Amino acid sequence: MRRAGVLARRGMLGTELAALAAALVADVVLVLRVPGGSSGWAAPLTGVLASTGTAIPVLAVLRRRFPRHVGVLGSIVAALSAISTVVSLTAHTRSQPPIAEIVAAGLLTASAGRTLEPRHAAALAPALGAVMIAAPLLRYGAGEPETLLAVAAAAYWGACVGVGLILRAADARQRDALDRVRGQERLQLARELHDLVSHHVSGIVVRTQAARAIAEANADVGGHAAVYREIEEAGGAALAAARRLVGMLRDTRDVTPLSGAVLGDAVRAAAGSTARVAVAEELDQLPVPSQVATTVHRVVTEALTNARRHAPAATEVVVSVRVEADDLVLEVVNDGVPATPRSAPGGFGITGMTERLAMLGGSLTAGPSAGGRWRVAARFPLAGEDSPFDALPRGL
Repeated sequence: MRRAGVLARRGMLGTELAALAAALVADVVLVLRVPGGSSGWAAPLTGVLASTGTAIPVLAVLRRRFPRHVGVLGSIVAALSAISTVVSLTAHTRSQPPIAEIVAAGLLTASAGRTLEPRHAAALAPALGAVMIAAPLLRYGAGEPETLLAVAAAAYWGACVGVGLILRAADARQRDALDRVRGQERLQLARELHDLVSHHVSGIVVRTQAARAIAEANADVGGHAAVYREIEEAGGAALAAARRLVGMLRDTRDVTPLSGAVLGDAVRAAAGSTARVAVAEELDQLPVPSQVATTVHRVVTEALTNARRHAPAATEVVVSVRVEADDLVLEVVNDGVPATPRSAPGGFGITGMTERLAMLGGSLTAGPSAGGRWRVAARFPLAGEDSPFDALPRGL
């Protein structure tokens, strides 16, 4: 699944580059077909305007490198195309061929519809559509056959808007599915916490109450009643804290997502002081998306919980992060596994982690390893060095 996502992104980039290259070739053909030159004050602008035919496709490709600046790149493309059209119309310079501009503006239109805030997309997409249609219509005039490119540009712009909206809806569905998985995990944690912790703490409180009653009935046992009372109060406070935590787990509205986190901090925060953390130096300060940070936190905490539950005699727990075969590998290994260990825990914690990683295009494995150890390994797909988490699925 994750390999398919990476290959699909590379395939889309190759298709875009091929389309832009073909558009540049078509522009060269148009230049050769339409004679004419520049004269007067507009002559120096000819070279500048000609360079925009190459600059605009480059800006369209850069949106993949700077996905958060699609609005800026789209605005620059719209401005450059509009300036070229106005100068060609008013100064009677040689008309700059618009095909590469149209293709690039369409790609940015689709990206705007997919990623920008609705109000920003609603402003940028029509602006790009206007310059796409106006370029052939105004640069060549109504009597030229090249003007028919305006019809193709309008149809192409509409298709790009549609593709952008489809991808936006797919991204929203993917986020909703991930949120549902998180919600199911939280509900299951709430049930397990209530059934496990509350049961034992309630037993402590009941037994302490009985012991205090016996101690109070025997006057010769001095001082013990106060101790029992303190134990009872501590148990009651623990029970109340457990119930508050259950309430927090059941209500996800007030949960603050992890944002702006770096990988090393996310791992250390989850491991705490119960495990030794080994993060590769090049990954320690790697910024991670919020969904990756929360998944890393849950995998580590779930693995540590299972280690405490199934290997209480463990003397060493190691949490490590490294890159292996184009994957980010998060590994939790503990010793102290019994001679006849049970199979991988079948609780909902591991199931939830497996589902969450699958939503991110990754995988989770858990099982015994050499030396009487238990190993939990989570794999996240990585893309290039500049944008390592571009390989994460985003809808279609």
